[in-house]
Amino acid sequence: MPNPRQSCIHALLEWEKGKYFSDEILHTALEKEPMSPLDRAFFMETFFGVLRNLSRLDFLIGRLRDGRIDPETHAVLRLGLYQVFHMRTAPHAAVNETVALAGRARGLVNAILRRALREKEALEAALANAGQAIAMSHPEFLLERWEKTFGAEATRQLCAWNNEPAEVHVRANELRISTADLLRSAEGAEVSPFHPLAIKVRHLPPDWIAKGLCYVQDPSTLVACDLLAPQPGETVLDACAAPGGKTTYLAQLMRNEGRLVACDLYASRVARLRENVTRLGATIVRTLQHDCMQAGPPLEPASFDRVLVDAPCSNTGVLRRRVDVRWRLTEEDFLRMPAQQLALLKRTATLLKPGGMLVYSTCSLEAEENDQVVEQAVAAVPGLRFLESRRTLPFVDQVDGAFAARFTRE
Repeated sequence: MPNPRQSCIHALLEWEKGKYFSDEILHTALEKEPMSPLDRAFFMETFFGVLRNLSRLDFLIGRLRDGRIDPETHAVLRLGLYQVFHMRTAPHAAVNETVALAGRARGLVNAILRRALREKEALEAALANAGQAIAMSHPEFLLERWEKTFGAEATRQLCAWNNEPAEVHVRANELRISTADLLRSAEGAEVSPFHPLAIKVRHLPPDWIAKGLCYVQDPSTLVACDLLAPQPGETVLDACAAPGGKTTYLAQLMRNEGRLVACDLYASRVARLRENVTRLGATIVRTLQHDCMQAGPPLEPASFDRVLVDAPCSNTGVLRRRVDVRWRLTEEDFLRMPAQQLALLKRTATLLKPGGMLVYSTCSLEAEENDQVVEQAVAAVPGLRFLESRRTLPFVDQVDGAFAARFTRE
């Protein structure tokens, strides 16, 4: 069986290359090297935990070591210090097991980790006084942006939320089983206070996934679909559908009656979308690899009763789950993304029948991607009328951040 600490180091080094996000790296690693449930949990905890706390861990490394450190030794130290400062791992195990993976740098890693144990109290005090960007392990520009929008206390709560492992919620797939029956089949499962179809589980029963009884999904992601409110027998478009959580919920709301076209741009994402659609029994869904910015069949003008545009976005509302996105975002993204989102909204609005409904949604907290896109779309698209919007904020609703706006075409 693979060593979960070694797997974590390999994953961290792969992430440093900047080609893939953490969830893709994790998925690939677990496919290549199946692990026992305990090793798998340890691997996931350390990999995501290190990425959440990069600023803090690198601050500690800087305090404990002068001079350059090669990338592999840096990854080993991050892993060791994460165990010392953020996990309940026994100190001797955190040091000895990590040092064993350090190769030629064993002596250096051993000295640094043992010094960290001796000076732990002083180092924790230094972290607390190091400034918000380090103490909260978020980029400075995001903190400034959120403090301006939400205030200092809400920003502190938001960062604390982002730095905690996400709870597991599933949506009951009522195409196969009722929510009540699903609840009865797992000890300790409970309905989320946010949504009646969302179930919080301590341990996800494997057969729930295998049998298509549920979809792992934060309750906030249901808001946009509820706002769209598709009806049985209608023709509906999910314009940015992969991996399929919203698509299969739309099919559920339609009671598997009607026509639901689900598009995505890349073949790999469409394959995952198709797999989830099949597993959950959403038989009315037609999956397509298609760029919704391009005209042509089956996306004909004025051909859909309802359209969902779950637009690509900055993901600032889901940093608790997409733990490394904070380190990939730049200030320029908040100029680039709204232009793309507006173009997508304008294009998909032409596909809506007169009197039809369109919902534009993101998992962003930023006004540029949400309210401002709505305002610009109404000004730019003749006959597009804004009706209402809903949003969730982690520090208010205790679910991921999301935004959804509903329009009609007159």
